[in-house]
Amino acid sequence: MHAWLCENPVGVDALTWKELPTPSPKEGEVLIEIQAASLNFPDLLIVQNKYQFKPPLPFVPGSEYAGVVRAVGAGVTHLQEGQSVACLSGTGGFGTHTLAPAKLCMPLPAGFPAVDAAAFIMIYATSHHALIDRAQLKAGETVLVLGAAGGVGTAAIQIAKAVGARVIAAASTDEKCALCQRIGADATINYSKDNLREQIKALTEGKGPDVIYDPVGGDFAEPAFRSIAWRGRYLVVGFAAGPIPSLPLNLALLKGASIVGVFWGDFSRREPKHNTAMMAELAQWYAQGKVKPVIDRTMPMADLKAAYAHMGSRGVMGKLVLVN
Repeated sequence: MHAWLCENPVGVDALTWKELPTPSPKEGEVLIEIQAASLNFPDLLIVQNKYQFKPPLPFVPGSEYAGVVRAVGAGVTHLQEGQSVACLSGTGGFGTHTLAPAKLCMPLPAGFPAVDAAAFIMIYATSHHALIDRAQLKAGETVLVLGAAGGVGTAAIQIAKAVGARVIAAASTDEKCALCQRIGADATINYSKDNLREQIKALTEGKGPDVIYDPVGGDFAEPAFRSIAWRGRYLVVGFAAGPIPSLPLNLALLKGASIVGVFWGDFSRREPKHNTAMMAELAQWYAQGKVKPVIDRTMPMADLKAAYAHMGSRGVMGKLVLVN
């Protein structure tokens, strides 16, 4: 097998493509032949030693991938050789093969292509947990999605529309706003040239959004929160912009609003039965055509460093997927 190896987490340039022995699965593990792996923001942080999870060195980055089970370890009963699966294990995806905990593998139904499957779990699980579980989003409510053309943003648009909500998508370019409209957004805001608060006020007739989905943080967090509706829910999803914002808590008091943390990873570990039910619903929605990952582009696995550069340029719309 071959894989991109991180022996010194000082950045992408230190990664090396190496031939390694193909491992055999231990108890509770499966060996997966990787067909596709998506690039996520944590994949950049982890090779810079900036992510909260710091795997022992050396390691193979690549948190999310899809492929075919080629060997099954002892005690694994729900998977078998030749079965197609998707997995989000945190590491291991940027190579030709990897060992994965069987409990983290999602069996794929027929007709679920590897490229879509490799771009599915993280963004849809995060957005479903945020909007449906944490925000209790209802049909007829209005959702403002910040960073709406990114992976979780595009997933949030589709999930909100699937439950009958109205979606305002905010993004940084006209091209990204157009993408958001193509996948279902009812209105868009280009916050690189429009005043965010003024546009929110105009698009909601002064009421404000019932739910704000924020995977970005940074400078737009406070003006968005100042615009929230009475009893609104502000979802803290992530900080792709870098800086972690500080929100004046008096705003929560004045609006009767809730600041709601979203940590899907811990939810899946602490509440596995609820997570399994959620993933089953999402797979059903995919089969029904209600959700489908937006794929910015596919690139060969050997072009990983170029893929990282493209992601770092903030040019990705949806998900970037590497293929073997």
